[in-house]
Amino acid sequence: MIVKILWKSKTFKAVRYNTNKVEKNKGELVKVFGFGALEGLAEVKPQDYINYLSAMAARNPRVINSQFHAMISPKGRSLDKNELVTLAEKWLLAMGYGDQPYLLIFHKDTQNNHIHMVSSRVDREGNKISDSFENIRAYRVLNKLTGKDEKVAAENALVKALQYRFTTRPQFLMILEKQGYSLHLVDGSYKVSKFGEQVGSIDSLRVDERISNGSSSQERKQQLKKIFEKYRSLTSAEVYLIREKLPGGGQGRLLGYSSDLCDKLSSSFGIQFIFHFKDEKLPYGYTVLDHSGKNVFKGSEIMALSRFMEVGQSAIDVDIPYDYSEPGAGGNRDQFVPNEEMLLSIPVNGEFFERDSELSGTSSIGDFSIGFDISDDIDDEQILGRNRRKQRKARTNTR
Repeated sequence: MIVKILWKSKTFKAVRYNTNKVEKNKGELVKVFGFGALEGLAEVKPQDYINYLSAMAARNPRVINSQFHAMISPKGRSLDKNELVTLAEKWLLAMGYGDQPYLLIFHKDTQNNHIHMVSSRVDREGNKISDSFENIRAYRVLNKLTGKDEKVAAENALVKALQYRFTTRPQFLMILEKQGYSLHLVDGSYKVSKFGEQVGSIDSLRVDERISNGSSSQERKQQLKKIFEKYRSLTSAEVYLIREKLPGGGQGRLLGYSSDLCDKLSSSFGIQFIFHFKDEKLPYGYTVLDHSGKNVFKGSEIMALSRFMEVGQSAIDVDIPYDYSEPGAGGNRDQFVPNEEMLLSIPVNGEFFERDSELSGTSSIGDFSIGFDISDDIDDEQILGRNRRKQRKARTNTR
């Protein structure tokens, strides 16, 4: 289950975005609340809702980005339209928007049911609805409403992580960091945090014991070498850049790298790739998280980086709307961007952990997570993390 605070905007373009979905039969306006006399009209145009919300926002000119736009998405079809409406109502109430005018729009154009919520950050008295730590609160509220205990989830994640074969402490940390956890070593114990709150801990000695007892599977390594060689000849290894997209369409910081080869191996074999890089420089190495075989390999043990990664004259930027980072995650280094299926529908065979989180301004890759601006008018493929490189929007590499 994921929740996202989507793009901020000075105007209420999210209304038009969502009503366009309805007009194309890709969405359904399932609830209109708090719009006063508008609710009694036989026909209401999108601009009528925009005008109403804009009039409320005008009561506090100090609030620049007055639009509130959020999304909740479960895995697949696990929640139907009515269940999502009920959940959205309770979530908005807990987030401080229960008395605000709002629109609920159910989207049905992806493999994952999801619902969008549009409202104003300014209330009827001209007060701003608190946005303090709202990305963290968004998940805490959702977890509470769905009965999810983050401490239990963290303990389960630690148990699963210890089942992997790894050879260094950093490799162990990567398994958990890619699920949205942040780990810090304090007095011989790793403190595990998520959404800014400590949810568990593990003695470093337990990690070291697994290092000494869990040498990498040589059989699996040889198997992966053959797989890599096979698909290296069939699939492009040219890397593309993954950058966050800033409000207004600007390009933000470099989040990571990927390639068609990475995508193919990830989707077909339960493998996750972490490219290691610094600043705007090209990767100097990579790590392979073999979720199917429960191994962590140094990439060069399987295929040299110079062969696994090709650097062309141009690269394709994948637009990840600002801010692309999961609350509580260990920074934004070496980000991995899954496709939509990996993002919102974790394979039942357990090849990927559920990261208890999706897209930001927001917050990130996960169950592997990700975020959004209609400035901007970004479609759901972007919102749900699908690579725009499929649309072949090339960009010259300025390295």
